[in-house]
Amino acid sequence: MEKRGCCGGFLEASKPYFAMISLQFGYSGMNILGKVSLNGGMSHYVLVAYCHAFATAVIAPFAFIFERKEQPRITFPVFVQIFVLALLGPVIDQNFYYAGLKYTSPTFSCAISNMLPAMTFVMAVIFRMEKLSLKKVRCQAQLVGTAVTVAGAMLMTLYKGPLVKMVWSKHIHPPKSYGKSSSGNSDKDWFKGSIFLIIATLAWSGLFVLQTHALKTYKNHQLSLTSLMCFVGTLQAIAVTFVMEHKTSVWKIGFGMNLLAAAYAGI
Repeated sequence: MEKRGCCGGFLEASKPYFAMISLQFGYSGMNILGKVSLNGGMSHYVLVAYCHAFATAVIAPFAFIFERKEQPRITFPVFVQIFVLALLGPVIDQNFYYAGLKYTSPTFSCAISNMLPAMTFVMAVIFRMEKLSLKKVRCQAQLVGTAVTVAGAMLMTLYKGPLVKMVWSKHIHPPKSYGKSSSGNSDKDWFKGSIFLIIATLAWSGLFVLQTHALKTYKNHQLSLTSLMCFVGTLQAIAVTFVMEHKTSVWKIGFGMNLLAAAYAGI
């Protein structure tokens, strides 16, 4: 009985960690599907708008069913928090992330996203949400981890090493158009994509920091907060799309990969 209780307690305490690990697999699928859609010509502004429309449609019913009682009042300060959260997450983070993904690769995008804990830690220290005590091993580990992740991301951004030739790629010839100008453009796009991904990660970190304050109001209504963020973010993303994309044809995504990418990312 004692062993069973101990095992049950361990599993209960491990749930958040298993959830976060599972979420990373979900992000991998989102990166791959998003990259295919963007390479197919889909606008990342439209993709973000549809993503959060799907997210709102999926989450809102659960929020209504499970959290409809004792909903917090939406005062002006609370509305401003939700508005800024939606701006940081669905609009700035997602648009810059998909723009960066378009210019780089799914693997590289995931690697740059590993800067998220480091950036969040720095922001938390700046806003005095984390206490920095150099005498504690935990803080020392956080500082070392922050330095390593930032250095790794900058190395991946600024340094492009020699091409690694695999056995199976020996008989594959590069396209004839590959030359200095093509390589130069490719390097510029890669660097631009890296900067976009870093901005997206910075916005994502800001979202986490601000969300801590918002959750004090929505402590028992996390689904409601998420659905409100997605709804406001959808409206903001639609407004941004109308400003950036002037052709109504960009909204037509059909029933193929574009729809799958938007639905998968949203859900």
